[in-house]
Amino acid sequence: MTQRDKAIYLDIDVKTLRNWKKHKPNLYKIVMLGFAFEEAVKQSKENYESLLQAQKEAVGEK
Repeated sequence: MTQRDKAIYLDIDVKTLRNWKKHKPNLYKIVMLGFAFEEAVKQSKENYESLLQAQKEAVGEK
């Protein structure tokens, strides 16, 4: 996700993100950690589903 995508998601201007990074680094860090957490959860779900599919294929299920 680009900075622009993040700004759109947060309904703020990209300049606001830049200002947070420069003038409010703790706020910026928390926001970026939130995005990283969301991505990690999404990836974990995809990995889980992939493993379930592999397990089904290993035992001959469809």
